[in-house]
Amino acid sequence: MTAAAPAPVLLGCDFSSSPTRRKPIVLALGQRHGARVQLNALQPFDTLAAFGQWLAQPGDWVGGFDLPFGLPRELVQALGWPTDWHACMQHYHSLSREQIRAQFAAFCDARPVGGKFAHRATDGPAGSSPSMKWVNPPVAYMLHAGLPLLLEAGVHLPGLHGSDLRRVALEAYPGLLAREILGRRSYKSDDRAKQTPDRLIARKDLVNALELGQTRLGLRLKLSHAQRDTLVDDASGDSLDAVLCLLQAAWAHQRHAEGDALYGLPPGLDPLEGWIVTADKP
Repeated sequence: MTAAAPAPVLLGCDFSSSPTRRKPIVLALGQRHGARVQLNALQPFDTLAAFGQWLAQPGDWVGGFDLPFGLPRELVQALGWPTDWHACMQHYHSLSREQIRAQFAAFCDARPVGGKFAHRATDGPAGSSPSMKWVNPPVAYMLHAGLPLLLEAGVHLPGLHGSDLRRVALEAYPGLLAREILGRRSYKSDDRAKQTPDRLIARKDLVNALELGQTRLGLRLKLSHAQRDTLVDDASGDSLDAVLCLLQAAWAHQRHAEGDALYGLPPGLDPLEGWIVTADKP
């Protein structure tokens, strides 16, 4: 009797476009056993280079990454950029952040109040910020810094870019899962003055709900006491966001194990814009 193949590593990534030792990129590493998701480790990276080296290692994993994987089709067409996803991302990477900000600002300035930004189809169901936004949060720069690392590492991006099927990257968004539990209650802040008792209570409530499996994902988070304390005590929310992305990756892995080649992404997704995993289908 042959032993069953080991389950691939699952990971969730809380990404920073300018990581430092104080504000690193955080990976939550774990595995899924049925409906239970075990958190194995939290791993920080304080440089983009170190993170890129980790991604490029051989391995078997499915990951959810908190950064956009594409730009709004409306924006790309208005700027006259390539509408093929890979060509568009290569062009985008060739620009400096200053050039990106100038072109995006000019696009917004020409539009009416209340409709300055272009949105992807996934933004509505996910409740996510437009991927062209360059401040609060600077997701445009996250795309600019993070997506090239995934491409250089040769990972597979379902629905967008075929490559190494053993390393699978999906766009995730922790706010989608957090809001399902907390509504509009805030659970994190990088500003020490805003790291309040109410946000601490919200993190406790969020972790407790994840452990009990009280989300539509149907998955229960398994933590040690020390891990639970780490997630609750991290007032920045970076560790908890990585774990939320880990659960989204686990849901996607479950869909794939049931025969879905797109890991739960909608079959009709726009191949230029991409889609946030676990967001409702259009």
